[in-house]
Amino acid sequence: MAKMRIISVQLPQGLINALDVLVKRGVYPNRSEAIREAIRELIKKELYTTEAEEKELPEYVIE
Repeated sequence: MAKMRIISVQLPQGLINALDVLVKRGVYPNRSEAIREAIRELIKKELYTTEAEEKELPEYVIE
């Protein structure tokens, strides 16, 4: 697994509450994993799909 780095983000309380509901329901083990999954999906949607058309694996994608 790649080395994890800590970053700091500010979220509105409503988003934090929603994350906590997902964790409480067991959808994600913790807030961090839920946020990582959201970021992975954002990257796939916004970046990887465009660059995949170029037939190259972007350097920021870690397998």
